[in-house]
Amino acid sequence: MDLPVLWAFILAFAVFAYVVLDGFDLGIGILFPLLRRGQQRDQAMNSVAPVWDGNETWLVLGGGGLMAAFPLAYAIIMPALYAPIIAMLLALVFRGVAFEFRWRDKAHEWFWDLSFAGGSLLATFAQGVTLGALLQGISVEGRAYAGGWWDWLSPFSLLTGASLVVGYALLGSTWLIMKTEGALQARAFRYARLAGIITIVCVAAVSLATPFLEEAYYERWFAWPHVLFTAQVPLLVVVAAAAYFFSLHRRYERLPFLLSLGLFALSMLGLGISIFPDIVPGAVTIEKAAAPDESLIFMLVGAVVLIPIVLSYTAYSYWVFRGKVGEEGYH
Repeated sequence: MDLPVLWAFILAFAVFAYVVLDGFDLGIGILFPLLRRGQQRDQAMNSVAPVWDGNETWLVLGGGGLMAAFPLAYAIIMPALYAPIIAMLLALVFRGVAFEFRWRDKAHEWFWDLSFAGGSLLATFAQGVTLGALLQGISVEGRAYAGGWWDWLSPFSLLTGASLVVGYALLGSTWLIMKTEGALQARAFRYARLAGIITIVCVAAVSLATPFLEEAYYERWFAWPHVLFTAQVPLLVVVAAAAYFFSLHRRYERLPFLLSLGLFALSMLGLGISIFPDIVPGAVTIEKAAAPDESLIFMLVGAVVLIPIVLSYTAYSYWVFRGKVGEEGYH
């Protein structure tokens, strides 16, 4: 068993689980200013109220797992990306405060609505910028970060930041289609169509730019015979996108959300193709960054026990709150 690679897949799963579970409620925050004050905003927040605060579990697993399983990568990546990561964490904290205070402080509801939307937007944009900065490469000398404070800021990282904002808005709108009805659902259908178009454009732009960031990326995508496998990814994206817009046209309620998750899964697969077997692109491989096997085995025992427990209670909470959200809450 290749323990470093196994742990890399565990962390990739944690990141994807976070995107799946926290992406739609961040997306609702991004869409919040476009919803009518009062009933529509209340319904949107009620749709995620029972589950939103458990979604950050996977973010903790991803960050903590990176530090424990790949300490060298953590020591390089964190100094390089301090600014967007700190911005993301502060935005998530402020957004969480706004989520709770909005219900108790009605006199300042407008302020907490603005805070909820602003925190969601900033957290999402910072996540996208972090991804873009990692993909474009980090300057490493020896075993330490050798770049400057602003190296993370580039046209490509801004593109990935904006793309993730639109992508999370797509998840949020399809979640509202699935969980609401009436005027709010009709509005969500309109937003889902627009967000879908822009998301596909953004996916295409990021996908076209990525292979030219590093020579290794280009080879992993286009070298023979790798291209026979990698060419299937954009093809599947086209198929998923066509099915997504067809499902909106037919006014399906659950399928658009599932297909939007499929688009994110394919994007994650594309990211893996570009990076693997590196963990710090172009600088440090998974094997070189890994902790000793003894540490990886010790942590793996805990992961084997805890991850199924987390998945179980997460699945149960979503099952309990599986219905539609009306004016008075779930029914």
